[in-house]
Amino acid sequence: MALKFTTSYLEDALAVFAYYKKLAERAMDQLTEEQLFATLDGEANSVAIIVKHMAGNMRSRWTDFLTTDGEKPNRNRDSEFEEPPATRADVLKMWEAGWASLFGALEPLTEADLGRIITIRGEAHSVMQAINRQLAHYPHHVGQIVLLAKHYAHDHWQTLSVPRKGSAEFNRRVAAGEASQR
Repeated sequence: MALKFTTSYLEDALAVFAYYKKLAERAMDQLTEEQLFATLDGEANSVAIIVKHMAGNMRSRWTDFLTTDGEKPNRNRDSEFEEPPATRADVLKMWEAGWASLFGALEPLTEADLGRIITIRGEAHSVMQAINRQLAHYPHHVGQIVLLAKHYAHDHWQTLSVPRKGSAEFNRRVAAGEASQR
């Protein structure tokens, strides 16, 4: 992410969430439908299952964020790790709905809201703490998605950042104004 000076925690948090959303999408774009649902072993999650879990968490955490507990009574977390959505389109629909919940809850907030108290699983959190909690959680799962995508794409993998053994060329291009530093 490129340097952008801001005194707004919310603006920065939204930018970080958007960055990780896009990173996962760029990784998932490199997968075939079959690879989206593949698992490494019986204990591993597929990319589709990780998306299902993230979307379930986002729906629960961000729906009525300021007024209800972040762990909704109708959430069945365990089921998020069973029966993935049927198709790539279903996975992406679930993905978008989860992120829409997050952005819909956070975009209207103001810096004054950061100290408000909300609950997650009956435990009090400031709004800032709740956001930080998810800024740690979602990138963790995005990393899993990227790792799986890189594994499955193998020789066809398109790097999401500076290619291996490409630092010198990348630095030359940045210095010449030909590439973004991200």
